[in-house]
Amino acid sequence: MTDTTRLYATDLPKAEWRKSSFSDAGEQCVEIADVRSSCGFIAVRDSKRPAGPAIAFTQAALTAFLPHATREQASTA
Repeated sequence: MTDTTRLYATDLPKAEWRKSSFSDAGEQCVEIADVRSSCGFIAVRDSKRPAGPAIAFTQAALTAFLPHATREQASTA
Protein backbone atom coordinates (compact mmCIF):
# COMPACT_ATOMS: atom_id res chain seq x y z
CA MET A 1 0.00 0.00 0.00
CA THR A 2 1.21 3.50 -0.82
CA ASP A 3 2.06 5.71 2.17
CA THR A 4 -0.10 8.79 1.63
CA THR A 5 1.41 10.73 4.56
CA ARG A 6 4.59 11.37 2.54
CA LEU A 7 3.39 10.97 -1.01
CA TYR A 8 5.44 12.12 -3.99
CA ALA A 9 4.42 11.90 -7.63
CA THR A 10 7.44 9.66 -8.20
CA ASP A 11 5.79 7.11 -5.87
CA LEU A 12 3.16 6.65 -8.59
CA PRO A 13 5.21 5.59 -11.66
CA LYS A 14 2.21 4.16 -13.52
CA ALA A 15 -0.01 7.19 -12.92
CA GLU A 16 -1.32 8.96 -16.00
CA TRP A 17 -1.32 12.61 -15.03
CA ARG A 18 -3.83 14.94 -16.72
CA LYS A 19 -4.07 18.69 -16.66
CA SER A 20 -7.47 20.34 -16.58
CA SER A 21 -8.92 21.48 -19.88
CA PHE A 22 -9.43 24.83 -18.13
CA SER A 23 -5.69 25.26 -17.55
CA ASP A 24 -4.03 28.04 -19.45
CA ALA A 25 -0.40 29.00 -19.88
CA GLY A 26 -0.42 30.43 -16.36
CA GLU A 27 1.54 29.06 -13.45
CA GLN A 28 -1.34 28.00 -11.23
CA CYS A 29 -2.05 24.58 -12.68
CA VAL A 30 -2.45 21.20 -11.06
CA GLU A 31 -2.56 17.74 -12.56
CA ILE A 32 -4.69 14.82 -11.47
CA ALA A 33 -4.17 11.06 -11.69
CA ASP A 34 -6.90 8.54 -11.00
CA VAL A 35 -5.07 5.69 -9.28
CA ARG A 36 -8.11 4.31 -7.44
CA SER A 37 -7.77 0.89 -9.07
CA SER A 38 -4.16 0.43 -7.94
CA CYS A 39 -3.85 2.65 -4.86
CA GLY A 40 -7.39 3.50 -3.78
CA PHE A 41 -7.20 7.27 -4.21
CA ILE A 42 -7.02 10.17 -6.65
CA ALA A 43 -3.72 12.06 -6.66
CA VAL A 44 -3.16 15.76 -7.31
CA ARG A 45 0.20 17.43 -7.95
CA ASP A 46 1.61 20.82 -8.93
CA SER A 47 2.28 20.79 -12.67
CA LYS A 48 5.44 22.87 -12.17
CA ARG A 49 6.90 20.19 -9.87
CA PRO A 50 6.11 16.86 -11.56
CA ALA A 51 8.43 14.90 -9.25
CA GLY A 52 7.33 16.82 -6.17
CA PRO A 53 4.74 16.11 -3.51
CA ALA A 54 1.24 14.91 -4.33
CA ILE A 55 -1.98 14.98 -2.34
CA ALA A 56 -4.12 11.85 -2.07
CA PHE A 57 -7.91 12.29 -2.07
CA THR A 58 -10.69 9.78 -1.70
CA GLN A 59 -13.49 10.30 -4.22
CA ALA A 60 -15.69 11.79 -1.48
CA ALA A 61 -12.98 14.15 -0.26
CA LEU A 62 -12.17 15.39 -3.77
CA THR A 63 -15.86 15.92 -4.53
CA ALA A 64 -16.20 17.97 -1.34
CA PHE A 65 -13.00 19.95 -2.01
CA LEU A 66 -13.52 20.95 -5.66
CA PRO A 67 -16.26 23.56 -5.16
CA HIS A 68 -13.86 25.43 -2.85
CA ALA A 69 -11.00 25.38 -5.38
CA THR A 70 -12.66 27.46 -8.07
CA ARG A 71 -11.13 30.73 -9.21
CA GLU A 72 -13.97 32.70 -7.61
CA GLN A 73 -13.50 30.99 -4.25
CA ALA A 74 -9.70 31.26 -4.36
CA SER A 75 -9.75 34.99 -5.03
CA THR A 76 -11.81 35.67 -1.90
CA ALA A 77 -9.58 33.69 0.45
